[in-house]
Amino acid sequence: MYFYLKNLPPTAQIGALFILVFGLLLLASVLAFAYSIQEFAEAQDAEQHRADIERAYGILRTSWFMVLLFWIGWMIGNGTALTLFSAVSFFSLREFLTRSPTRRGDHRSLVLAFFVVLPAQYWLIWAGHYDMFAVFIPVYVFLALPALSAMANDPLHFLERNAKLQWGIMVCIYGMSHVPALLLLKFPGYDNRDAFMVFFLVMVVQVCMVTQHIASRRWQGRPIAPAISSGFQWGSASLGVFVASVFGAALAGITPWVPGTAFAFSFIACVAGTFGHFVMKALKRDHGTPCGKPPNYAITGAGGLLDRVDALCFAAPVFYHSARWYFNL
Repeated sequence: MYFYLKNLPPTAQIGALFILVFGLLLLASVLAFAYSIQEFAEAQDAEQHRADIERAYGILRTSWFMVLLFWIGWMIGNGTALTLFSAVSFFSLREFLTRSPTRRGDHRSLVLAFFVVLPAQYWLIWAGHYDMFAVFIPVYVFLALPALSAMANDPLHFLERNAKLQWGIMVCIYGMSHVPALLLLKFPGYDNRDAFMVFFLVMVVQVCMVTQHIASRRWQGRPIAPAISSGFQWGSASLGVFVASVFGAALAGITPWVPGTAFAFSFIACVAGTFGHFVMKALKRDHGTPCGKPPNYAITGAGGLLDRVDALCFAAPVFYHSARWYFNL
């Protein structure tokens, strides 16, 4: 598969990937629908069947969303793709902060986060200021937000309120912004194919998440932290990372790497995404979402956008900076 994809021209690679990905998703959707119309005589079996169907549809919705996001970004160009991902960051941050306690003293910081920090971060990517883009939020914004909040003269829960806002900005804006940043990197000998790196990252992380979910449901093991997630087990997590890394090695033909290097970068992204997804589950428990809700259950109970991109928000910066370091860009 590596040599087949490598020898195809870019347009043929796009067509092959389009048929492969959407064909697999369409097949999975048909199989899920066929499974959903089964009937069971026992009420307990029927209830378990409905729960399995809800989880399957949640995975499919997430997969369709991530793949469509990539193809839309590919077709409309880099500038509009940055706008699209900035909208994802906006609504993800809005969802993240829905249940976080805010007070009148936080209004200036919230305005700064949504209408100054977010567009500035994506503008730095567009302008190619990679060094400033990497430190703008972790350094300058992290110092500016609490200073602005302190000027509101409201010390009640000051540290907790600012920590939640800073954490939301770090995940939803800083983490997500690294996905379209891959579009503007100039890899050697990889002209006009940068969007394949976005596709590679999205697909590898999604395959990892799907494999881990299926494995945790099929082979029940001892949860690492049952109060946070009943499905997060070392066995299922390791299997998901390994399967996705092998999948990434098979897709090496659309990357600037050989299969071994693609496997290593897939492994790095999947480990980061796995623990990122686990961390977001802990945040959901802190927000009051009970353990055991289906995957499409949102932090806010409406939309669930953050549930669909949480692993990618953690995997993207690790993948991006590892790639820049490897190529010395």
